[in-house]
Amino acid sequence: MMPSRRLRAALALLPAVALAGCAVGPNYHVPTVLPEAKQPFAEGQASTMLSGQPLPDKWWEMYDDPALDRLIADAFAYNTDIRQAAANLHRARAVLSEQKAGRLPSTTTSAGYTRERVGTDSLSSGAGTGVVSGAAAGPSHYDFNYYQAGFDASYEVDLFGRVSRSIEAARADTEAAKAALDGARISIAAQVAQSYADACGYAAQADVARQTAKLEGDTRDLTQRLLDAGRGTRRDVDQAAVLVEQANAQVPQLEGERRAQLYALAALTGRTPAEVDGTAAQCRTVPKVRTTIPIGDGAALLARRPDVRQAERTLAGDTARIGIATAALFPSVTLAGSATLGAPKIGNIGKSASFSYSLGPLISWSFPNIAVAEAQIHQARGTAEGSLAAFQGTILTALKESEQALARYAAALDQNAALSRAEAAAADAEKLSRIRFDTGRDNFLNLLVSQQNLASAREALAQSDTTVADAQVSLFKALGGGWENASPIAYASPGAQARNPSLQGVSKP
Repeated sequence: MMPSRRLRAALALLPAVALAGCAVGPNYHVPTVLPEAKQPFAEGQASTMLSGQPLPDKWWEMYDDPALDRLIADAFAYNTDIRQAAANLHRARAVLSEQKAGRLPSTTTSAGYTRERVGTDSLSSGAGTGVVSGAAAGPSHYDFNYYQAGFDASYEVDLFGRVSRSIEAARADTEAAKAALDGARISIAAQVAQSYADACGYAAQADVARQTAKLEGDTRDLTQRLLDAGRGTRRDVDQAAVLVEQANAQVPQLEGERRAQLYALAALTGRTPAEVDGTAAQCRTVPKVRTTIPIGDGAALLARRPDVRQAERTLAGDTARIGIATAALFPSVTLAGSATLGAPKIGNIGKSASFSYSLGPLISWSFPNIAVAEAQIHQARGTAEGSLAAFQGTILTALKESEQALARYAAALDQNAALSRAEAAAADAEKLSRIRFDTGRDNFLNLLVSQQNLASAREALAQSDTTVADAQVSLFKALGGGWENASPIAYASPGAQARNPSLQGVSKP
């Protein structure tokens, strides 16, 4: 049976009623950033190794190191922190879909069959009614079948914008989750580059220690020969042996740190320590950027840094939640309707006698006790005020970290240049001292001092090379690049799907 004319008229009014709504609460506007925050970096003006050009998307390619490129690509695909952030984004998108469904009617379809028995005593209206109960008047009960099909629908009329504000908040949360994923990519790329540079740096320092030990060993052998020839002393031999063992003692520590960084690389790329990258294990030279580093300016920094974007989207979502709380001050109107078909015989389903329906609005309101709603509004406003402070603080942090990274990078470059000159001077001094000692024009003590100076200069320069690489990576991380055009996420480390069959076929964002 078709719905009545009155029902059809009520359904036709639904779009007009929905359009009549308005969203309560504050409308969000992006906070204004002061012009001073968009200026060129103060620390970027004096260095010739920096430029105001935009930072490239894949800053690690400036090292021109295929092994580093591959490690970062693996980390983007398999790193567990990145996969967790991607899962959070997946969840946020699902929440947004759920909130969008609030604009649609909720519907329930049902169908059922029951076998019923009604006792005749339950049909009696009581004593004095003239109805005779019991077996003497007829059967003690009646058995019959009952078939039923129904359709229920309800629709919340968004008069005061609760649904629209909920969608607005969920959309902002989704965008904040996307920014968090981009931030995870930046952090992991920096950790991979730093661990790789440190592994290479420790290997280089270990090689310097071995070279120093060999140099000191040659001197020890020379002093031993002089002692055997009656020209030296046991004290000279012992002093030379001390320097040899001191250099040898550095090698195990440096090699241990190198292996520790390789294990860190394995974990960062979603692998076990047993799967250490062979190419990274062979690296013996610290990667270097040999061109000027483009850093852009403050405006580009704030537009690029995901944490700034995440803080701004969090503020937008919390502002929308003020509207959600404010909507509780006003009545909630829900249009509900149901249509049912019921009959004791299945063949009668669909006939006019089996059709029933109901339609009507449901209005609920917490008035006059609105204390809870007002308290929730104050809570939402407090949260939004905190998010505003967090957004402003994130901007300051981004600028501070960038300036600090620039200052430390410039200092590391200057220190490295000075140590490079010192190493060259120490090498010349050691060479001259050895020549003078071999020709008998200088004593053994001067030779030992020159060798100690050379060993210290080489060790300091090797450490400085690693410091420069770390400072470069810290600068790139502070500038916030590396998330653009990221490689796809594998959602599981190699072989993990086979070990976790329950996750197979799970949809991904």
